[in-house]
Parts: sequence; structure tokens; C-alpha cells
Amino acid sequence: MNASLSGWGLWLALLGATVGTYICRAIGVLLSNRINQDSEIFRWLAAVTYAMVAALTVRMVLMPIGLLATVPVWIRILICLLSIGVMVSKPTRRLVPALLTGTLLMLTYGVMR
Repeated sequence: MNASLSGWGLWLALLGATVGTYICRAIGVLLSNRINQDSEIFRWLAAVTYAMVAALTVRMVLMPIGLLATVPVWIRILICLLSIGVMVSKPTRRLVPALLTGTLLMLTYGVMR
């Protein structure tokens, strides 16, 4: 009986999370015509978002956990610099090649090690 109740509880939690998610999205769609994306608050939000991504990336490169921690720091930094070099070579269309460069170089290191 407890397993049945916990099963219903999980389904109810899933339903609640789904409704909550889609209500927030629906409100965003309804308000999207009234929001000025060039306002100060949105520029601030974009700056905070970029800062968080940069901080998490630096943390992952310099203080990794798990399998990435077995790779020497100089190799992680070298792979980052090579990927940034690919990105800077032509910034308009180099995001995917830069990501592929970093991924393939790290994979190559892992296979050769």
C-alpha cells in the first residue's frame, strides 16, 4: 500500500512540476510583447549570466572534480587556449568548431593516455 501511495505521490509531483513550468512559460509568452530587451535590467541580467558561465568554466578548468581532475592543469589550459584560438580566428561562425576542438583534443588525450 505504501508503494502505491508513493507512486501516486511521484506522479503528483511530476504533474505539479510540469504545470508550474508551463505556467511560467505561458506568462513569458504573454508578456514578451511588452518587454523591452534593451532595458537596463536585461543588460544587467545578460552580464550576470555571462559572468556566471565564465566563472563556472574557469572553475571547471582550474579546480575540476571527477575524471577531469586526472588531466594535468597545463593540458587543460593548453586545450582551452587552442579552442579560444579557433573561436577568435573568425568569431561569427566558430563556436561549434571551437567546441569540437576542445572536445576532440580532450578525447585524444584520454585515448592516448
